[in-house]
Amino acid sequence: MLTKLPAKAKIAAFDIDAQNTFTPICPDELPVAEGDQIVSELNAQAALAALRIGSRDAHTPQAVWIADSKHPVLSPVSGYPDVDVRWPAHAIIGTKGFDFIEGLDPKAYDFQVYKGIEIDKHPYGACYHDLANTLSTGVIEYLREHGVTTVICGGLATDYCVKNTVLQLRAAGFEVILNLAACRGIAPDTVAAALAEMRAQNVTIVENTAELKNML
Repeated sequence: MLTKLPAKAKIAAFDIDAQNTFTPICPDELPVAEGDQIVSELNAQAALAALRIGSRDAHTPQAVWIADSKHPVLSPVSGYPDVDVRWPAHAIIGTKGFDFIEGLDPKAYDFQVYKGIEIDKHPYGACYHDLANTLSTGVIEYLREHGVTTVICGGLATDYCVKNTVLQLRAAGFEVILNLAACRGIAPDTVAAALAEMRAQNVTIVENTAELKNML
């Protein structure tokens, strides 16, 4: 775990799926309580980094994992190795759910990941397009090419896409910091389990950007 931040040139900030689809702004999609309240912390942590990365779910209305009356939410999907369970339609390209939360400038990102574009893929982490972590989105390579050693993460939701992205970055050899104030999770029990899993992989967890600044 980190106690001191490296030089700014070695740091990237990663906004993971900070989209309307995961906030109360889109109540019929996958709203996370207070998901729309993370913007100021995401912008604050980005000021500590040389690069800013963003990921977005980017789905099609033809996706095989979309739940319906015959196939409820969280029911298993068979026959597609990169889809595990069904979800409500969310983050459909061209809709409000796909957009970044208000206050996040799409032009501020040095590198963006769109994930889940194919009808038969529903990844959670932003580093790979598949569930087996073999088809790179390019973000790991981009960070390495730019000499980044440390990634500060926030986004939605703590217990799903944030957790998976953080663990993928750790497996790739980066020091990772999770800023709790820049995240919101779905349920207390799954958030607690996610945090325990991340701590077990030596992820540094801080309460807010103010704590990060004390590590300078």
